[in-house]
Amino acid sequence: MSLTDVSADTTPFFSDDNEGEGPTDNGVGSPQPEEEESASGVSDRRAKVIVVVLCYINLLNYMDRFTVAGVLPDIEQFFSISDGKSGLLQTVFICSYMILAPLFGYLGDRYNRKYIMCVGIFFWSLVTLASSFIGKEHFWALLLTRGLVGVGEASYSTIAPTIIADLFVKEMRTNMLSIFYFAIPVGSGLGYIVGSKVNDVAGDWHWALRVTPSLGLLAVILLFFVVQEPKRGAIEARPEHTLHRTSWMTDIKALCRNPSFVLSTFGFTTVAFVTGSLALWAPAFLFRAGVFTGEKQPCLKAPCDNSDSVLFGIITVVTGILGVTSGVQVSKKLRTRTPRADPLVCAAGLLLAAPFLYLSIMFAQASTVATYVFIFLGETFLSMNWAVVADILLYVVIPTRRSTAEAFQIVLSHLLGDAVSPYLIGVVRPSHNCTEKVFQSSF
Repeated sequence: MSLTDVSADTTPFFSDDNEGEGPTDNGVGSPQPEEEESASGVSDRRAKVIVVVLCYINLLNYMDRFTVAGVLPDIEQFFSISDGKSGLLQTVFICSYMILAPLFGYLGDRYNRKYIMCVGIFFWSLVTLASSFIGKEHFWALLLTRGLVGVGEASYSTIAPTIIADLFVKEMRTNMLSIFYFAIPVGSGLGYIVGSKVNDVAGDWHWALRVTPSLGLLAVILLFFVVQEPKRGAIEARPEHTLHRTSWMTDIKALCRNPSFVLSTFGFTTVAFVTGSLALWAPAFLFRAGVFTGEKQPCLKAPCDNSDSVLFGIITVVTGILGVTSGVQVSKKLRTRTPRADPLVCAAGLLLAAPFLYLSIMFAQASTVATYVFIFLGETFLSMNWAVVADILLYVVIPTRRSTAEAFQIVLSHLLGDAVSPYLIGVVRPSHNCTEKVFQSSF
């Protein structure tokens, strides 16, 4: 790829170890890692500290997103709403998130990413705090605030991975991305755990929504004083001044002609569909399964029994660590045999997850333990995708289009994935008689 060719956007499909990161020289005179890292304008030690800060914010991001799921039975009881309406809480958030992602992707490719994230996270923290003071006659206000939370999260999720891409290359980048994406399952699990435990202690689900805002303000401080904006593409021997910026429409057209990016995005959409519905409804489903088997009493008065949220949160944390780690390690080993290692690992993870998630539903009527075991296995294989898919995007898209590519992937994967799946699961009751009884028996 010519460095001056603005239409070229990708390296060969899931290419070799060079991964489109600029020319390499395997001779004696090849640059040392210290020299490569200094090209970004950020020292090696500072770069690693920046990843820690970004990982903390990503963890907080997902923790906030799934706090609501951890106290969902209490919210339904408080507002006297159906499954369909409670499913809207996730759908409204995701819709706002995906609509605004292209805007922040555009801004992230052209302006200072650090300041964009600071403003977005500060706004998200204020809106989340405001949502914790809503009364029972104003469910619409909770929907509105959850939608506004998407503004802040879109400003972060489209930009943060591109900063990591401008700090590291090759295997070091993969390792740092795996650390960054640990925060997705770990943060999600903490959301269930913290939400349910704070609700138990306070006796009011509103307090569960007041934990992340204070942590969000700390995140803004860390971003402002610790994170340093790296030079785009410099670490890859492709500095910004050799990569001309193009219009947004030109960027989108180039991405649509990039088969590696398009196919990996469609594959990730299936992950988003499954994880979106699983994340919101799994604790409620497990609770109702317990009611059906006689292990639990129906929730007639708040606070409800949220022990399933805690257990599901723990499972999500553990399976996330296992899945992300195994996905990255298997991919590394497989790359020595085939340049298509990354897509093969992602496909294998999805194929292995499907039967275990199906069995978790079928066994809910007979054994809660078996249901948890199958969910554990299914989530582990699903989590193999997170870091690998992110790495694919970063090495098949040039630096000046990466935020736009992140935004494009967010829009498509959420539009066809977890923007619709939580609502559909809430509206479409299962036709299987026994499963239907599980869902009805807690009312």
